[in-house]
Amino acid sequence: MQKTKRLLAIEKIITELEISSQEVLIKKLKAKGIICTQATLSRDLRQLGASRIPNGRGGYRYALIENQNQLPARELSFNIISVIREIVEAKGLMIIKTIPGNANATAYYIDNAGRYEIAGTVAGDDTILLIPRDGSGMKQIHTSLELIFPGLHEQIRKKE
Repeated sequence: MQKTKRLLAIEKIITELEISSQEVLIKKLKAKGIICTQATLSRDLRQLGASRIPNGRGGYRYALIENQNQLPARELSFNIISVIREIVEAKGLMIIKTIPGNANATAYYIDNAGRYEIAGTVAGDDTILLIPRDGSGMKQIHTSLELIFPGLHEQIRKKE
């Protein structure tokens, strides 16, 4: 669970802040109560697909680089959010209900997002079984889904 929490924190920090070095990132993690070595952080950044890119002012910053094999990210996510009707937690698993005929495409999008916390999905016509990786809690899965589909939980609340 510590690794999952750390990966989510790293992703959130480098997405929201301009982080120029691993040293700065280690300090930000420590402020959140997450202690790790530089070697561990380096492996985590590689797993997340984070790279240093120019910041436009002569320096560098860490950023998440979309994998070439992944779907084109954010533009597609809103269309998928519109087909998700309900999310239900059940004994450590998650059920995602969609409009009929949309579960496979939604599951494909989740599987190809490359989220560490999600082991995989099984989809039918209008229902997806989302299986978390060992040690990942429901809060982390909800956070992952929100990162995959920004605004998802707000849309679900509006439908209720």
